[in-house]
Amino acid sequence: MCNKVTLSKKGAAHISYCAQCKHIYIWHRNLMLTFSDAQFRSFKKYTESPDFNESFYRFPDGESRLILHTPNADICFAFTEDEWTDFYAAMEEAEYMCGVYRLIY
Repeated sequence: MCNKVTLSKKGAAHISYCAQCKHIYIWHRNLMLTFSDAQFRSFKKYTESPDFNESFYRFPDGESRLILHTPNADICFAFTEDEWTDFYAAMEEAEYMCGVYRLIY
């Protein structure tokens, strides 16, 4: 069983790390993403692309949401601006904390 350590929690975004299986988990409302350390860094780098932050679309409820495309063309994640701000801030903090835990474990 994993012994998860919280790396960051911002709003609905919760990011944890398991030293035993060496996975990083991102929990956000109904999403759970699992990454190796290298995959997490790659995912975070992908979210830093210049045009990515201009990918907001108005949804039928009238609210604009950022669309995060995945390698599977049929699956996209949608974030409100506040959700995205929390999600990205959590990834920033988690990346820093991963460096700390790499030194410890």
